[in-house]
Amino acid sequence: MPLKELDNLVKIKTLKTEPPDQNEFNRMIESARRFLKDANVEELSDEGKFSCIYSAAHILSLAALRWHGFRSSNRYQVFQCLVHTVRFDQAKCRILSQCHNLRNVAEYEGQFDVTPQLLDELLDITKELLVVVERMGPVVSD
Repeated sequence: MPLKELDNLVKIKTLKTEPPDQNEFNRMIESARRFLKDANVEELSDEGKFSCIYSAAHILSLAALRWHGFRSSNRYQVFQCLVHTVRFDQAKCRILSQCHNLRNVAEYEGQFDVTPQLLDELLDITKELLVVVERMGPVVSD
């Protein structure tokens, strides 16, 4: 069921509507699980762990958006929409947004500046997000 707040984003063309697809939703959850599993590889650097956990968080955020019948091509926006798609706390969304900015700096400028505390927070939030998105259940098609 579409959300009024997200409908407003469609009107200003920052989101688009697209019917949800159960297979896509399932693939996204499985992909996020694989990224989280990969993040547990002992030999992986903190940068590698961050990349895996961030990717899982992004995929889960997009899955929540897709469940509601929306799509965004803006990586940052999917985190902002969590307040509406899964009723996520603003503080958690801010941490995800902060991680998005750090990801961009790492990817585009080669500077990785993530503290162990932030990495732990990102992991905790992403694990919570996985549980919340999994509990959304089957997508509702028209």
